[in-house]
Amino acid sequence: MKNSVNERRYDVDWLRTLAFGILILYHVGMYYVADWEWHIKSDETSEFLQNLMILTNPWRMSLLFFISAMALALVEHKYSGWRLISNRTLRLMIPLLFGMFVIVAPQVYIEARNQSAIAPGFLAFWAEYINPRTSLLAQHHTSIGLLTWNHLWFLPYLWVYSLLLSGMSVPLKKLAQSTALSNASPRLAFIVIVVALAGVWVALREHFPVTHALVDDGYNHGKYFLIFVAGYLFVLQGNWWQAVITNRRTFGVLAVAGYSWLLVDRQGLLNVGEQLDNLLIIKFIHGCLLSLNHWAWIFAVTGYAGYWLNRPSSVIRYANQAILPWYILHQTLIVLAAWWLKPFDIAPGVESVIIIALTCLGCLFGYALAKRVSVLRILVGLKRETRRPLRKSMLAKNL
Repeated sequence: MKNSVNERRYDVDWLRTLAFGILILYHVGMYYVADWEWHIKSDETSEFLQNLMILTNPWRMSLLFFISAMALALVEHKYSGWRLISNRTLRLMIPLLFGMFVIVAPQVYIEARNQSAIAPGFLAFWAEYINPRTSLLAQHHTSIGLLTWNHLWFLPYLWVYSLLLSGMSVPLKKLAQSTALSNASPRLAFIVIVVALAGVWVALREHFPVTHALVDDGYNHGKYFLIFVAGYLFVLQGNWWQAVITNRRTFGVLAVAGYSWLLVDRQGLLNVGEQLDNLLIIKFIHGCLLSLNHWAWIFAVTGYAGYWLNRPSSVIRYANQAILPWYILHQTLIVLAAWWLKPFDIAPGVESVIIIALTCLGCLFGYALAKRVSVLRILVGLKRETRRPLRKSMLAKNL
């Protein structure tokens, strides 16, 4: 069975919603997990939490890029090339700038206050934060001072990848329609992308530490753009999509096995540290295992979503519009809630539930406000509201 790019795919909407839901839980976890740096940390941290968070840590952002490319492939036939690019630019770059100048600022302020690096007073801090020549917190400066995109790094990366893919769409479509790819076994395609991602890991991981700064993030670009292109081809070559749905249980077993291997490796039970430094073949095998875990989870959740969730829902109708505003707001709300609750010394199990609840309530309110104010709609990436013309009968009645 071949999927058509003209077909409405509700499972992609569900995947996007679930991926962002995982992101909220993950960022709440970052407040409590031991040894992993974040903007603010609880006084009670857990090493065991690391074992839970590495379940999604290797592939959660990759899933978002994969889904975003799938969504692009499904909608691009509705727009001309320039209209698609301009639409992506407006809906990604304006929210990014708004987020950097307004939404992210409290995260930086609270992080500095938590370290006793600045005096109280948010407005005075914000005036320095938006000044690229500020001398405040000079040790944290980039080329534009204190301004940062923090958790919004996904937006500029997605924008750049969308532009690159637009330029590559014609050859990629020819490739997807070619006899070689049409007749290629899904199993062979899976092996190729596992090996390709392993190659990226071996070649780039040590030389390009993760920065999320766009211009010097070679490993992330190698990984995420490969995944982005794979998601695009995945839709165009619909046989693979159906194969993933059919083999969802197999990918689920591989995913659980991959996670189990990660847990064992984290405990040092495999004892391959020295070999990784000295033998390329051992490093490549390690990279293949990491890549296998990575792709198995992506295809497992894609397969189960395709089997169970390809149907309309009132939840999805809400989420399709609300998801970008929620993404923009969520981390700042988590940091604010954690900072406010910290002096009360609440047990982490209870406190984390309160943080999640406050974050969701804040996102609900923020989205409800944004969709009713024209300027805010644009700033958070919502489409402009189109007003329906009044019916003649209604006009006559009013007259």
